[in-house]
Amino acid sequence: MIHEIYVIEDTTELKDKLNILFNKELDEYKFKTIKATELDIALRNIPSLIIIDENTSNINIVDFCKNIRSNEDNSITPIIVVSGNRDRNHVIDVLKTDVEFYVQTPIDDEYLYYTIKNIINLLNKNRRISPLTGLPGNVQIQAEMKKRLLNKETFAILYFDLDNFKAYNDVYGFSNGDEIIKFTARTISKHIHEIENSNNFIGHVGGDDFVAVIGKTDYDLVCQNIIAEFDKCVVNFYNDVDIERGYVEVANRRGIIEQFPLTSISIAVLEVDSTVYKSTLEIGEIASQIKHQAKTILGSTYVINRRRF
Repeated sequence: MIHEIYVIEDTTELKDKLNILFNKELDEYKFKTIKATELDIALRNIPSLIIIDENTSNINIVDFCKNIRSNEDNSITPIIVVSGNRDRNHVIDVLKTDVEFYVQTPIDDEYLYYTIKNIINLLNKNRRISPLTGLPGNVQIQAEMKKRLLNKETFAILYFDLDNFKAYNDVYGFSNGDEIIKFTARTISKHIHEIENSNNFIGHVGGDDFVAVIGKTDYDLVCQNIIAEFDKCVVNFYNDVDIERGYVEVANRRGIIEQFPLTSISIAVLEVDSTVYKSTLEIGEIASQIKHQAKTILGSTYVINRRRF
């Protein structure tokens, strides 16, 4: 995952320094300079981290940080303030705005490097990710969609859902079910990250539901590849008897044995044009219809709802 970090300064001095410090990791850390008057750009892109150079920005730093924290989507975005002001009261006033770190100048390069690295590492571990798959959860999924809508991007959202997964859990138990969830996450991630020139995102809604947000590409091919690998490998989670007959048997509440096909995957793809969709709520409503359509088809399948102009 690429970590987009906005450096708020009136020069590019601090950003240039950071590019040197992270010169071997610039495929993972992207530093962008904006002026304080352009704060809305950073806020709508919901960066991984915001660094403010108070020395070169003609701002009231306390009010400025409060403004960032008042933005719902950036309420949990970490902030580092770099400043030459060593007055204790000033430092405390800044920290009271929920700023995570106050770095005094002259900067110790190694200290700044590891401060940024450790913040990002902590985010990767704790920022509302799924403990089972390590993928971002609902908060970040919604933020990712909002960001792309605000930036007027054309993108696609892929919704993944497992079919007959409850029956699998009933027969094989939740521990084995968790293994299928992790296998599904790996399969989706593998093929989504194989897409060239795509700024992609993968999230775990919960249970057996996943979401991917990707740039324009050959959605048919992506879905076909995911389904092919899923269907080929999911049988590894079943015993020989169930594989041979192609279904599992589960007793319902009345004690009647019912037959359920082996777990398959349904994919609903919605191509989003920001001139058509104005909110994540609208996207969710249409996506729900596509998901329902995909779930009515037996076996692993995908349904694509392409843009209409």
